[in-house]
Amino acid sequence: MPADAALPSDAAPPADAAPPADAALRVALVSPYDLSRPGGVQGQVQGLAGALLRLGHAALVIAPDDRRPGWSASGGVDRYAAGRAVALPANGSVAPVSLSPAASVRAVNAARAWGADVVHLHEPLAPVLGYGFLATRRWPLVATFHRAGGGSALAKAAPAGRWATRHLSERCAVSEVARQTAQALCGGRYEVLFNGVDLDRFRGGRAAAPGGVPAVLFIGRHEPRKGLGTLLEAFTGVDPPAELWIGGSGPETGRLQAAFPASERVRWLGRLTDGEVTERLRGATVLCAPSLSGESFGVVLLEGMAAGCAVVASDIPGYRDAGGGHAILVPPGDAAALGTALQRAVRAEPDAEARAAALAHAQGWSLDRLAERYVSAYRRAAAAGGTIARR
Repeated sequence: MPADAALPSDAAPPADAAPPADAALRVALVSPYDLSRPGGVQGQVQGLAGALLRLGHAALVIAPDDRRPGWSASGGVDRYAAGRAVALPANGSVAPVSLSPAASVRAVNAARAWGADVVHLHEPLAPVLGYGFLATRRWPLVATFHRAGGGSALAKAAPAGRWATRHLSERCAVSEVARQTAQALCGGRYEVLFNGVDLDRFRGGRAAAPGGVPAVLFIGRHEPRKGLGTLLEAFTGVDPPAELWIGGSGPETGRLQAAFPASERVRWLGRLTDGEVTERLRGATVLCAPSLSGESFGVVLLEGMAAGCAVVASDIPGYRDAGGGHAILVPPGDAAALGTALQRAVRAEPDAEARAAALAHAQGWSLDRLAERYVSAYRRAAAAGGTIARR
């Protein structure tokens, strides 16, 4: 499918009729972040695409991707890799985004060639894949804002944010703190939805921990805001024979491994595949999310609950919302409090009633339920008169 022609002009073509209210939709989901790198937004985009497919709709994922240039497909979901990504510091982390205007051109033309009815932009102001869609206005645009937390740079960017997003048909945010951040930057009104959990991953139930030893699991990028250093310090106060499993990698890996080398108690697992993450969650006793800040929604907490883990996490807004009273929350950065909470969780007798309540809570945040909410948003956007470039 050709996707390299010139960017369509800003003048919108004549509008086609919106799809009938019960018609299957063709939805292009745009992620600014590289699909070949692990990340919350990337996982949500790909999970939502699969859920839309299960509901009878067609989905195209457009994103940077260092592994798959051009067109591909996976599990019935079409994919278009618009270009390669570079690492850009953002919100205390590193965002793998494309900075190429040509990639934005290719993204727009891919959606047009595929015949999208509606375009769903995730983090629409993150460079640069979504910019062509914001400029051309060929489709009804639904946008989801994920970022939590502002700062002086975002405050200065507010006028540009309001101008760039003025033609969005529907605005969504993954949590209340994400809504507040987006509203401060772009104005407007937002539907607060959530990040979804792929519950099918955990249908097999619990798995026995290797050797029967209770294990605390960390999954995430090794960077300061994720709080791994706090967790490692806290774990020194947890009595043997408990183990700490550390998944992921990042800029702090070398320093932290030097300070807390691999041992019978501390196991550095490196980057894990989705299947490996699932198996570790099913075998862990405790899922620990010690982030210090910057988390808009704690989907990893819900994954831990769905897998049957006890959950210990920092008491920050995104995690508080996701935990729903089913997680042990401690002050962020407080190693002593975290160690006490982990000790209690590791040594606690299994509580079938509490585990069932946590699982029921996680099931309320399923990807399939989330997809149904988004389909409603897509239909509202189309019915409101957004221009549709049909195939």
